[in-house]
Amino acid sequence: MGFVRFALRFPHTFYILAAMMLFLGGSAILVMPKDIFPAINIPVVTVIWQYSGLSPQEMEQRITTYSEFSISANVGNIRNIESQTYEGISVEKIFFQPNVSIDLAISQIVSASDSIRSVLPAGIQPPIIVQYTASSVPVLQLSLSSDTLNEQQLSDYGLYQVRQALAPIPGLTLPAPYGGKRRQIMVDLNPDALRANGITPDDVVNAINAQNLTLPAGDAKLGDQQFIVRANTLAPSMDALERLPIKQVGRTTIHLSDVAHVRDGWLVQGNIVDVEGKRAVLLTIIKNGDASTLDVVNKVKAALPAIQRAAPPGMKIQLLFDQSVFVQQAIVSVLREGAIAAGLTALMILLFLGSWRSTLVVMVSIPLSILTSIAVLSVLGQTINIMTLGGLALSVGILVDNSTVTIENTHRLMEERRPFHLAVLEGASGIALPTLISTLAISCVFVSVFFLEGASRYLFTPLAMAVVFAMIASYLLSLTLTPIMIRLLLRGEHEAHGAERGWLGRFHAGFNARFDRFREFYGWLLAGIMRRRVLTPLTAVAIVAGATVLALFVGSDFFPQVDAGLIQLHVRAPARTRLERTEQIFNAVETNIRRQIPPRDLGLILNNIGLPDSVYNLAFTDGSTIGVNDGQMLLQLNEGHAPAADYMKKLRLELPAAFPDMQFYFQPADLVTQILNFGVPAQIDVQIQGRDRAANQQIAKELRRRLADIPGLADVHLQQELDAPELLYTVDRTRAQQLGINITQIIDNLGISLSSSKQVLPNFWTDSKNGITYFLAVQTPEYRISSKSALDNTPIGSSRLGTAVVPDVLGNVATARRLSVQSVFNHSNIQSVYDVYASVAGRDLGSASAAIKKVVAQVRGKLGPADSIVIRGQIASMNDAFMDLAIGLMFAAVFVYALMVVNYQSFLDPLAVVLALPGAGSGIILMLFVTGTTFSVPSLMGAIMAVGVASANSILLVTFAREQRAAGLSAFEAALSAGTTRLRPVLMTAAAMVVGMLPMAIGGPGEEENTVLARAVIGGVIVGTVTTLLFVPYLYSIVGRFDRHRTDDYAPPQ
Repeated sequence: MGFVRFALRFPHTFYILAAMMLFLGGSAILVMPKDIFPAINIPVVTVIWQYSGLSPQEMEQRITTYSEFSISANVGNIRNIESQTYEGISVEKIFFQPNVSIDLAISQIVSASDSIRSVLPAGIQPPIIVQYTASSVPVLQLSLSSDTLNEQQLSDYGLYQVRQALAPIPGLTLPAPYGGKRRQIMVDLNPDALRANGITPDDVVNAINAQNLTLPAGDAKLGDQQFIVRANTLAPSMDALERLPIKQVGRTTIHLSDVAHVRDGWLVQGNIVDVEGKRAVLLTIIKNGDASTLDVVNKVKAALPAIQRAAPPGMKIQLLFDQSVFVQQAIVSVLREGAIAAGLTALMILLFLGSWRSTLVVMVSIPLSILTSIAVLSVLGQTINIMTLGGLALSVGILVDNSTVTIENTHRLMEERRPFHLAVLEGASGIALPTLISTLAISCVFVSVFFLEGASRYLFTPLAMAVVFAMIASYLLSLTLTPIMIRLLLRGEHEAHGAERGWLGRFHAGFNARFDRFREFYGWLLAGIMRRRVLTPLTAVAIVAGATVLALFVGSDFFPQVDAGLIQLHVRAPARTRLERTEQIFNAVETNIRRQIPPRDLGLILNNIGLPDSVYNLAFTDGSTIGVNDGQMLLQLNEGHAPAADYMKKLRLELPAAFPDMQFYFQPADLVTQILNFGVPAQIDVQIQGRDRAANQQIAKELRRRLADIPGLADVHLQQELDAPELLYTVDRTRAQQLGINITQIIDNLGISLSSSKQVLPNFWTDSKNGITYFLAVQTPEYRISSKSALDNTPIGSSRLGTAVVPDVLGNVATARRLSVQSVFNHSNIQSVYDVYASVAGRDLGSASAAIKKVVAQVRGKLGPADSIVIRGQIASMNDAFMDLAIGLMFAAVFVYALMVVNYQSFLDPLAVVLALPGAGSGIILMLFVTGTTFSVPSLMGAIMAVGVASANSILLVTFAREQRAAGLSAFEAALSAGTTRLRPVLMTAAAMVVGMLPMAIGGPGEEENTVLARAVIGGVIVGTVTTLLFVPYLYSIVGRFDRHRTDDYAPPQ
């Protein structure tokens, strides 16, 4: 009472406090980052090795495995290591424990990688090391296209001009451009000329490297001046390069132009991007983990006009797949629904109180509580996102609870003809303790959030914090600003004996008359229920048992599916199909898709075929693309489109029938699912781990076949490519020795011819016009090696018979045979793995998981002793999250019970609250079943919130019953009196919560998580309220009879 009395004596203090809440909250809204989700700081470091031309098997054995052993032995706090090895490329992803010092970890990785370079193949460069988090996802794409510029010019401009212009923008990461042709000075070898002159590719490389280099000379002091001295060590032009001498034969000097052609060309293309059927270059904008999607995209858009003005004539820069639109729509939708919820809540309070002044008093607490919560979240470094905003929108009904109870209690005291100032003082102070306990009870249930792990914890912890901070602010306001405003606004009503004039007064008088009749009926019903000591508990048990049975038909998912208007289709051609043919296949698939999806719904199609030219980009990919025969099609649907899931279902049927030798599967295209699938490119990953590769391959194939037969599973495929064509050259070492050639010379010349000199013997050329240095690579053009005969004729040495040159070619010392080999190798914690990926379509994840586990159990007996099968992806995440929430909820129940024991000083009275909570659970299950919503992490969060609300209402009722019991009433009479007296505030707060959450329960784009959460809360609150009004008094009438241990005898004398 002292706190309320202080507020009433010094009201101006709390006027200033309210103004500070408005100011600080408003300021926080302006400065806080805005995003779809909170920052998910799961630390990951990617290590990328490159050794061009090395076969996948040798790359795995000689580089990947060495690196993994070194990192696992020298780096601490590692959770697991995943790697994928391609031809010439190794990508290792190191996932760390949440408490890791990432800076220390990166330094340890650098040290561990440097320490093994001496045992790796000669000439290998240090790896690229990139750190990122689960929130580092693409938020925007920039497409560069032109009718006048070629792909090399587009790629070069995108890499060195556009990319550098955007680099200063804070909060973004810019991989190298996709598609186009990476500029490179090419020395195109002529194998016929090489053979005729007795020159090998190695000779050409050595000659160029000896004559095109950067070396210092120094200064010379001549007379009174000091001259800078340099020489023409670098060739200034293509013509100068072609004039470089390669070899002296007698008096004849063989120049580079005699055996090769130097041109301003490009790296052999391994990546093609098509936008609407036209070649383009794609720049992907990736936001850093803690950056704001809206800020990043807006700053990129602000920089584009200047970039476009500076671009060459004819270049078109286009924005594609702008995720900020989705984020903005989601945030605006949540805000709109929060405003609607506040309006509906106000109408419900007006209905019960019949006074616009009382409604205004209650509604003031909503914005002040929300703004206070936002200000605190800002101080704690959180962002504004759909989880925090959704939590605040969902809590609108809860936020008015304390003020509603305060003003209703004040109205009740006024009706008892208490003096106005006493009614205001006692109305607020009389419920201070029970509302504190109920507020703490709701806060306690959110303790369960801190038992979550992984992405779920990062998503829901800010939501829980937002709700708890807003509730604490609401409680403080109910004891301070609410009684102050009651004194200001309701004195006139009190003097008029509460009579509101006009139509509102008449309507409320009629409502009160009907409510009084309902109260009489309720009292009669409650008395009857309380007298039936056997039937009532049996009925309650039957209801809970029925809900338990119903739960078996609800199903379960990790998170609800999101329709962001994007479809990502992965297309894989037969193994090692050449890039040009793969592009033709993609064009045919695109044509087919345009026939399946009507033009009114289909916005654009972007094809990204092959692996990017820059291995740096592989740090940010999911590893699903494995080579030139592989790629992704990204489809953007227009606003108002039919459900994306319907089109995906249609394409799953049509495309395999039209292209039977192709592999098609869909991948997550929206931000939400990409973040939730972090580390795995599909919903479901059944992984076979172990040493016996041959046996595990067969098991993987069998698993793929059997999983494909499970109804509701779609896109089942084996990630690894097992039938890639390989030419294995077996060198006759004796024959080579007789010719004076060793294996090193043979492979060096073959490698230069096929993979260029860039890897082992790199050289560079600087463009004097732009000052940029480019690789100078010696290589045989692809068109000159178009047959096995041409490959066999690769010059590897020469000998002379008199004046005649006798070339030595590959076919003289080696024979080739064709094999089918594995072209991609994956590891998990250094163990070889095979991944069978799948997605769920038309079925819940829980039932699909049960079917998958059944198949896995049948296959597991075929594994070797050192092998195992692990189910990863959303199934593992869902099971872990459900278990964590269950444990957390048990702890929360214990905390709530302990809180009430401390408050009531009784072990029995709290049982009346705790034993009634299964009623709220039954309502949650019923609502999920009726609306076709599955159990998921968001719906379980809603269940937690509903249980907290139900316990809060029950606490208020039991507290009043205890007061009546202390006044001398029996347990039965106290329970009946508590039910009839607290009927109005319980119904009023429950109705306010339900109508406040209705807009969110209907949902919209990007709000799928909050939609299922709201549905669970509504179901729990409705049935929980019924339980509070009917079953809690029954329970108290029983347990209240046994609670006779009073401690009042030990109270201090008055």
